[in-house]
Amino acid sequence: MDIEEVQKEWEDLRVDFKRLETINKDYATKLEEVGDLQGACMKELNHQRYRMSLIANALKSVDKKSIEKDERLLTLEKEIMKRKAMLHEIEATLPKQNSLYLKIILGNVNVSILNKNDKFKYKDEYEKFKLILSAIAFVLAVLNLLIDFRPLQLIMIFLLVWYYCTLTIRESILKVNGSRIKGWWRLHHFISTAVAGIILVWPQNEPWNEFRHTFMWFIAYISVVQYMQFRYQSGVLYRLKALGARHNMDITIEGFHSWMWRGLSYLLPFLFGGYMFQLYIAYTLYQISYHPEATWQVPVLSMSFLLIGIGNTATTLMLIPQKLSEQDQKWRQNKGEAKTE
Repeated sequence: MDIEEVQKEWEDLRVDFKRLETINKDYATKLEEVGDLQGACMKELNHQRYRMSLIANALKSVDKKSIEKDERLLTLEKEIMKRKAMLHEIEATLPKQNSLYLKIILGNVNVSILNKNDKFKYKDEYEKFKLILSAIAFVLAVLNLLIDFRPLQLIMIFLLVWYYCTLTIRESILKVNGSRIKGWWRLHHFISTAVAGIILVWPQNEPWNEFRHTFMWFIAYISVVQYMQFRYQSGVLYRLKALGARHNMDITIEGFHSWMWRGLSYLLPFLFGGYMFQLYIAYTLYQISYHPEATWQVPVLSMSFLLIGIGNTATTLMLIPQKLSEQDQKWRQNKGEAKTE
C-alpha cells in the first residue's frame, strides 16, 4: 500500500470511529436510564410490600373479630398471595444486595446477573467447575494411594481448600441470583473448607500415616459419587426444564435434592454410603486421638466429620418422607382430575 491508500484507510476508520462514539454515547445514556429505572422499581417494590403488610395485618385483626369467614376476606387473602408471587418475579429482574459473606470477600461489588442467558452460562460454568475438580481430585487421590510422597499429598489437600473456598463464593453468587440451594448444603461446604484447612496444617506424623489411606479412599469415593450425581441430576434437570417444571438457577449439590426422584433408587445407596463413610472417618479419628503423637487436629476433625455425617444423613432422611408425601398428594390429585374428566 502506498501513502495515499493508507491515508484513505485512515479516513474510513475515522468515519467508523465517529459511529462508535455515537453508539457509545447512546449506550452510556441508556445505562444511566437503566440505573434510574432500577432505583424507581425498588422504591415502588418496597412501597407495595409496606402497604401490603399493613393490609395483611388489618385483615388478621378483622378475621379475629368476625365469627364467620367473609367472602371478601377470602378473596383479599388470595389476591395478596398472588401479589406476593408477582412481586417476587419482579424482584428477580432487579439487582440484589450481596450477602454478608460476599461483602466480606468481594466488598460492595454488584454480582447480580440480570440477563437470563448469562445466568444459564454462570450456572453451567459452576457445574463444569465442580465436575472438573472432582475428576482432578480422583486422580490425585489414586496417585496418593499408590505413592507416599508428601508434596503430592499437600497438593491434593491444598486443592481441596481452594475448591471449597471457591465453591462457597460461587454458591453465594448463585444464591443472590435466585438459586434455591438449601442452607445445610451451603453450611456443609463452609465446614468442609475448615476441615480441608485443618488437614493441610496436620503435621506428617504417625497418626497422619494411619489416617492417610482412609482419607484418600474417601476422596476417591466421593469424587465418583459426585460424577454419578452430576450425570443423574443434569439429566433430570434437563428433562424437567424442558417441561417447564424447574427453576432456571437450580443446581446440583453433594446431597439429596428435593426433585431427585426418577430413577433415584440406584443413586441413594451411594449417597448414604458416602454419609456412612464420613461417620466411619469420625470414628477412626476418635480412635487415633488416643495415639501418643496425636495433635489437636485429630479430635477437631473427628467432631467435624461426625457433624457432617449426621447433618447429611438427617437432612436426607427428613426430605425423603416429606417428598414422598407430596408426590402421593400430587398423584391422588391427578387421579381425581382424571376421574372428573
